[in-house]
Amino acid sequence: MPDEILVVKDLKTWFPIKAGLLQKTVGHVRAVDGVDLEVKKGETFGLVGESGSGKTTLGKSVLRLIKPTAGQVFFDGIEVTKASKRELMQLRRRMQIIFQDPYASLDPRETVGSTLAEPMRIHKLVSSKAEAMKRAKELLLRVGLNEEHLFRFPHEFSGGQRQRIAVARALAVDPDFIILDEPTSFLDVSVQAQVLDLLRQLQKELGLTYVFISHNLSVVQYMSERVGVMYLGKLVEDAERDILYKYPEHPYSYFLMEAIPVPDPEYKKVPKLLSGDVPSPVNIPPGCRFHPRCPYATDKCRSGDIPFYRGSGGTFHRVACHYNVDFDSGSEALRPPVN
Repeated sequence: MPDEILVVKDLKTWFPIKAGLLQKTVGHVRAVDGVDLEVKKGETFGLVGESGSGKTTLGKSVLRLIKPTAGQVFFDGIEVTKASKRELMQLRRRMQIIFQDPYASLDPRETVGSTLAEPMRIHKLVSSKAEAMKRAKELLLRVGLNEEHLFRFPHEFSGGQRQRIAVARALAVDPDFIILDEPTSFLDVSVQAQVLDLLRQLQKELGLTYVFISHNLSVVQYMSERVGVMYLGKLVEDAERDILYKYPEHPYSYFLMEAIPVPDPEYKKVPKLLSGDVPSPVNIPPGCRFHPRCPYATDKCRSGDIPFYRGSGGTFHRVACHYNVDFDSGSEALRPPVN
């Protein structure tokens, strides 16, 4: 559809496990294992889940920083997974990523000016060094830094300033789409708020589309219009933000939302904790991947693929669960199939 800038179909990214003298493949880590999603132009799609659920691998696979094992990724109608070297070079300009750790994502031997000018020269967006430095100065001012910072090295900045530089670097090639891989997890809370507000302002001014990856549910709620929940390499629920946060319908989503702390010292919240551990992505259980930890699981959940059912939150609400569970009473009813 014309409104969708990103379409992902049955994407899989498996990493081989080698063993023995001849380094034979004896298994695979199924980090991403059959993900379908769509992201509309101009929106922020949040991606949440526990550590190890495959969020970052999914983001890198979409950009083809990691080569997917199977599946398709379409960006603005172009199939990224089959793009030629020339097509991929053009896509690199339009699709950018901001990494989690600003201390590791910047080259310590390059000045800020050189860091910002390099992608402009690679993509032939400037004709001279002077023009590149002029644009670099404009970018720094846009992200809240000063002209004098052009000639400093990354170690001379705080964490929040480094992440602003990383934002400026992503903007240096005039992208349409940016994957934000936990961009505030290394920052203090007060600095997080400043960076998040900067990202929202830039999105409004430049018409950017974001995929916001995080395990911080409150930050995702603040940033996103639509949210997908990942568990063990699969998307288990996908809905508009307010629907998902108020009325989650997958048991895993429900327990995630219950874990969000309430900023009220007078409020006494009874914790609802999950039992068991996340299964290994090497030995994934059959059927629903969440069934070993789900208090509502039945025999139907333990075999066969779990399709997406239409949730009760409207057209964009999808739930990979057979049952419509009343989480307060524990009662459950089979969901109707998707039309």
